[in-house]
Amino acid sequence: MAHLPLVLLAAATIGTTPDTARHHPDIDKIVREISPQRIEATVRKLVSFQTRHTMSATESDTVGIGAARRWIKSEFERCNAQNGGRLQVAFDSHVAPVSRRISRPTEIVNVVATLPGTQDAAKERIYVVSGHYDSRNTDVMDATGAAPGANDDASGTAAVMEMACVMSKYQFDATLVFMTVAAEEQGLLGAAHWAEQARQKKLNIAGMFTNDIIGSSRDEHGKVDDKSVRLFAEGLPVEKEASEANRTLIQTGGENDSISRQLARHVKEQGERYVQDFKVNVIQRRDRYLRGGDHMPFLERGYAALRFTEPAEDFNHQHQNVRTENGVVIGDMPEYNDYNYIARVARVNAAALATLALAPAAPQQVQVRTAQLENDTALVWKANGEPDLAGYRIVWRATDAATWQGSRFVGNVTEARVPLSKDNYYFGVQAVDKDGNVSPATYPVPLR
Repeated sequence: MAHLPLVLLAAATIGTTPDTARHHPDIDKIVREISPQRIEATVRKLVSFQTRHTMSATESDTVGIGAARRWIKSEFERCNAQNGGRLQVAFDSHVAPVSRRISRPTEIVNVVATLPGTQDAAKERIYVVSGHYDSRNTDVMDATGAAPGANDDASGTAAVMEMACVMSKYQFDATLVFMTVAAEEQGLLGAAHWAEQARQKKLNIAGMFTNDIIGSSRDEHGKVDDKSVRLFAEGLPVEKEASEANRTLIQTGGENDSISRQLARHVKEQGERYVQDFKVNVIQRRDRYLRGGDHMPFLERGYAALRFTEPAEDFNHQHQNVRTENGVVIGDMPEYNDYNYIARVARVNAAALATLALAPAAPQQVQVRTAQLENDTALVWKANGEPDLAGYRIVWRATDAATWQGSRFVGNVTEARVPLSKDNYYFGVQAVDKDGNVSPATYPVPLR
């Protein structure tokens, strides 16, 4: 069966092909339940702490980063109590030494809410979503001046908290980690600590999103775009010496098929499917010029990681002291956020996370046969272990296309032949479960 032409493979699976276009009812519910009103209330509460600078006050209950992190934890715990106690809520703490942006040893505290997976074959697979709750003003070392940080990044923090509260009502095969991190503005310190601990523990981080500056739909000229979001996705990582995997990507023209780009394709497809009239614009870069985010420590440790950011930033409303100059109000204040827009971005995140956590893992050891000259393409892969696996789907696109253009479900096999030339198309293999949930694609390496 593995060597039958594709048309015969398709005929052989009639009646058993999962409906991969069907909306999952729980995901539709999650998308509907995300509330812009709750997101706005969260942003305004975070702003009320006056500053959330990493080195700001920790003992006060009303001012500073200590009060902010305790409130975030209490909110996770409140949602957890309402939703059946599925979340595991904890502080993740370490002391950062003096560095370029840390003037004294400082405790860095992430607030982490984990929703464990329920399927034995998938619960060790982890998807992380983050926003950073620390803030800054013009002087990155100013730990006492007002730094409201409504957009950068109370917007992302509020989105993550809202996702945790809504999604913890539901069960997923894989594990979800909702994380608000500190010290992003001081050098990505909170995210780097968590990512390094994950690497040392050999956790299976199958994907990571950070939401950083997702608050405004209005650019510096007043133009509104509330129907799209940028999703930054790295291609080949920066390495002193290319790994074997990355050398293979280069040799086969697969620079656009890194694990982060495959994850981004999944996010775009599923996000746009569940959030109508909203576009996910995949930006094929690690991040913006002169900037960085909490996805970068994950990328540096070999994980697939992406960054969500609004379409066009207004730099008058980030990283600036609150003031008025020449009649222009400057500062990152909550009135400049669009809370319906933040909710839409959160819905895209939630839909993507839910589909990932319900779907099987991306297939492993995917290879393309290259032992002989032929115009067909033969692909082989290792079988997945999930009990609800229905089979596999082959996807393809032209070499100048960014997203998948064709697909075919080939059944529960570990080899299939496609009547398209491997020289002219890029291919991937996805795993599909019986409910039609689809994994990200895996790029095939040559099998000689």
